[in-house]
Amino acid sequence: MNPSPPPFTGGPPVCRPDPAAGQRWTFGFAGGLTAEVHTHGARLHGLWAPDRHGRTADVVLAPRDPGETTAAARYFGATVGRYANRIAHGRFTLDGTPYQLTTQENGHCLHGGTDGFDTRTWEAESVHTPERTGVLLHLRSPDGDQGFPGNLDATVGYLIGRNDELTLTYAAVTDAATPVNLTNHAYFNLEGEGAGTVLDHELTVDASHYTPVDGDLLPHGEHLPVSGTAFDLRRPLRLSEALARPGRRPMAVGGGYDHNFVLASGGDGTLRRAAVLHAPVTGRRMEVFTTEPGLQVYTGGQFEGTVVGKSGTPYGAGAGVALETQHFPDSPNRPGDPSTVLRPGEEYRSMTVLRFGVRG
Repeated sequence: MNPSPPPFTGGPPVCRPDPAAGQRWTFGFAGGLTAEVHTHGARLHGLWAPDRHGRTADVVLAPRDPGETTAAARYFGATVGRYANRIAHGRFTLDGTPYQLTTQENGHCLHGGTDGFDTRTWEAESVHTPERTGVLLHLRSPDGDQGFPGNLDATVGYLIGRNDELTLTYAAVTDAATPVNLTNHAYFNLEGEGAGTVLDHELTVDASHYTPVDGDLLPHGEHLPVSGTAFDLRRPLRLSEALARPGRRPMAVGGGYDHNFVLASGGDGTLRRAAVLHAPVTGRRMEVFTTEPGLQVYTGGQFEGTVVGKSGTPYGAGAGVALETQHFPDSPNRPGDPSTVLRPGEEYRSMTVLRFGVRG
């Protein structure tokens, strides 16, 4: 069984101290979405949404122990940065100066390095109006943090509206040129956390191209058309069907998707639809809108049951799917991709909206 929502009847966000989570913030509107956000990692720890019968379930994967934020559970629900996704060998050159970042996975920099934003405890403040409620979280990343140049001040917002939308906002300023690419790393299961796999979910991705990767999941070559491949998700397709196509499996090792999709929106700052996730069993439907040019789809093919979820169920392969709105992997080393460089006097801004509803 999925855990019940935390005690909450609306009103301003409620803050509870927790040594493992930093602070637990709970917020939402009666009869709609309820969220739980932790200040450690600016982390979405829970999100309760109604199904077609009005029954709520937590649709976000997270470890049973909120202090388990290392190893396999490290990125669950977290805000990742200073650079989401991978930078090859942790190296890039900016304005003629070479930089070396901390590295971990196969000698590359993943999600900001060995001590990324997901490991920090952010400062939080509540936001509450008649139409929206939530929290803003703030972090100072000093010059040289994980090898990145410049002092960076970042703000992440989680805001729920009365229209059953969860809006994630990102903002940052710097005093020296630096790459910035922030995203949220939540895994979703619209049948409910711990209910099984997402293989019966239908996924639509509004992308005509994707980014091919090598064995280290680093980009190689140009973005390729999705037409005629396992990456063509422009129409709703059950994940079980997509992953079973003969000769078209997206990944030879681990199975499933862990790829960047080049969105039709182009990342021009306009909020446009990127994806739709639908669970026919419960009727829950989540539309993803973003100002970002890319969407990293990861179907958890490498989950091995080492993380035990909030409901007490170990997370096996396909227990959830991450839909990470972001710029493209290794962009600091790929001049043909949209730039991720933030300079003094500029402001980094990004928005992603998760719109929930039911169908059928």
